[in-house]
Amino acid sequence: MIKLEQIKAKLLEQPAVQAEYAALAAEFDMARELLHARARAGLTQGQVAERMGTTQSAIARLEAGKRQPSMRTVQRYAQAIGCRAVVRLEQGTPHLSSQRNR
Repeated sequence: MIKLEQIKAKLLEQPAVQAEYAALAAEFDMARELLHARARAGLTQGQVAERMGTTQSAIARLEAGKRQPSMRTVQRYAQAIGCRAVVRLEQGTPHLSSQRNR
């Protein structure tokens, strides 16, 4: 039986797959940061949801990276966990969508 890691490694040999994977990395980084920040705050998804006036399932989707949140949502989430949202732009490889529009 082929393991998931082997399939991933094989697919990532393809430049197009590498580009898509890199493009999604920022979205997954955001989700990971939200989840870790909530854990550091010692709050459950339900507690964050209550503070934001939403549902636990909405917080679960947000933390799973199933949707890209608006800046306003990130600010509300940060406030709910006792943090401050900060945006930082770094020099790096252009996002895939900007490469497509050339």
